[in-house]
Amino acid sequence: MSAAMRMRPLPAGLAPRAGRFILPRQALRPSVERQALQASIRRSYATEAPKAPISPVSKPPKKRFRFFRGLWRATYLSVLVGGAYLAYSIYETRYPQEQVEPDPTKKTLVVLGTGWGSVALLKKLDTENYNVIVISPRNFFLFTPLLPSCPTGTVEHRSIMEPFRHIIRHKKGTVKFYEADATKIDHERRVVIVSDNSDIKGDIHQTEVPFDYLVVGVGAENATFGIPGVKEHACFLKEIGDAQKIRKKVMDCIETAMFKDQTPGEKERLLHMVVVGGGPTGVEFAAELQDFFEDDLRKWVPDIADSFHVTLVEALPNVLPMFSKTLIEYTEKTLNEEKISLRTKTMVKKVTDKTIEAEVTMPDGSKQYQVLPYGCLVWATGNAVRPVVRDLMSQIPAQKNSRRGLAVNEYLVVDGTDGIWALGDCSATKYAPTAQVASQQGAFLARLFNNMAKTQNLEQELKHLEEIKAESKVQEDQEAIDKEIAKKSKAIRKVKTLSPFEYTHQGSLAYIGMERAVADISWWNGNVASGGSLTYLFWRSAYLSMCFSTRNRILVALDWMKVKIFGRDVSRY
Repeated sequence: MSAAMRMRPLPAGLAPRAGRFILPRQALRPSVERQALQASIRRSYATEAPKAPISPVSKPPKKRFRFFRGLWRATYLSVLVGGAYLAYSIYETRYPQEQVEPDPTKKTLVVLGTGWGSVALLKKLDTENYNVIVISPRNFFLFTPLLPSCPTGTVEHRSIMEPFRHIIRHKKGTVKFYEADATKIDHERRVVIVSDNSDIKGDIHQTEVPFDYLVVGVGAENATFGIPGVKEHACFLKEIGDAQKIRKKVMDCIETAMFKDQTPGEKERLLHMVVVGGGPTGVEFAAELQDFFEDDLRKWVPDIADSFHVTLVEALPNVLPMFSKTLIEYTEKTLNEEKISLRTKTMVKKVTDKTIEAEVTMPDGSKQYQVLPYGCLVWATGNAVRPVVRDLMSQIPAQKNSRRGLAVNEYLVVDGTDGIWALGDCSATKYAPTAQVASQQGAFLARLFNNMAKTQNLEQELKHLEEIKAESKVQEDQEAIDKEIAKKSKAIRKVKTLSPFEYTHQGSLAYIGMERAVADISWWNGNVASGGSLTYLFWRSAYLSMCFSTRNRILVALDWMKVKIFGRDVSRY
């Protein structure tokens, strides 16, 4: 008998004897009670389960995939925060606040141009302090670093255009805008003569805009260096209209080359695309054009596979002269891998409607005259002074020795004038005429004008305190006023201490084709030079972050995604 049976009380009618159960005599007879008793005993033993053995204490299982769960939570939180910020940015863009109306007692600040310098100025300028007027022949800001991507359809042109009225509508103070050409600046009378450049002419075609302060940021036009035929036959790449013209010309050359019974020689000429200029614009456009051919044109127009050809012409010994030697060599190697003909030390002397005549410096130093037939010629080199700037320079004796643009001092004030500033490509400084320089100059002028307004307000308050002090007879009041005057005077000295403009180079980027890019970035006290596919991703992310608005960033990202999925459009538009 088990220990469990011994410990359990016996049912009624049972008596233990010598290890056995003895039933009463009457219980031996089969009966219903006996069967019930046996069933009760069986149930009693069945419900008595043996106790489980006590196992040693085990450690809890280790948590698995803890890192991935944390990463997922961080990603999820980042998406939520990013989505909320994006929604707020879109809402803020769509629904601007009410603006302060112009105050006739404040000074008038006229800004010419809607380029990098002018937009950077307006972005940081407190427009409540001035009556601001902007004059420009185009009513949008153009993100020029992505302009070489437009003719091939990698990026749509409207994706890199920000309507200028969107920009000025988000300022606290009202800004007036006139879409017109500034034809003349009379600095003695302090007026700007403007002409309506729209196709629909109103009753007033020309008028004058007076100013107290003037900022000239009209940029520069394409330089032809006096080479015959460039202006008549070449396509430039500086404005949206230029990109559209190049697109039509390239597709016209392809479709004409495919015309029935076209001669082989003419077909080869039509499919030869020449880009003059080895700077970032020329290199990027040549790379984009070759990508367009390799990724899309070869597929949809297979007959041009053996004839389409891109040539890059540069007068200097190397392309991208602002980059390091290592990156220049990497760029030239990549261009050769892409089958882009690179012609350095080649100076264009004459352009006709079908050929380029150039002087080539051979390795031994000798000169050789060559003729290159072409179908489409893109001129992407050099800046020239605009007529309105040249006219202003002729009025000012201090500008007679300046050739590249308006000579300015360390505060960007035009030499020989008072109250006139110049920035960007229309000014002659020791810095290269780039968008990065113009943008920093605009931010500098915004700080300067904001400080000027603060100084004027503090001087008015100081004058008012001096008047109160003169009328006051109480000694204690005069002492309090003296303390306030000293405080205002100190604030004026602090505001007036604005350092001269100094350019800080942030680096240079360029796309070189085959989803590769080069970057020469300033980092701490040195530079970081890199090139390749990872640099290409950095190039894209950098340009995406530099786009003016959330709207532009979304449109450009969608354009890149569309090209990756569907390819570029090969239609003529």
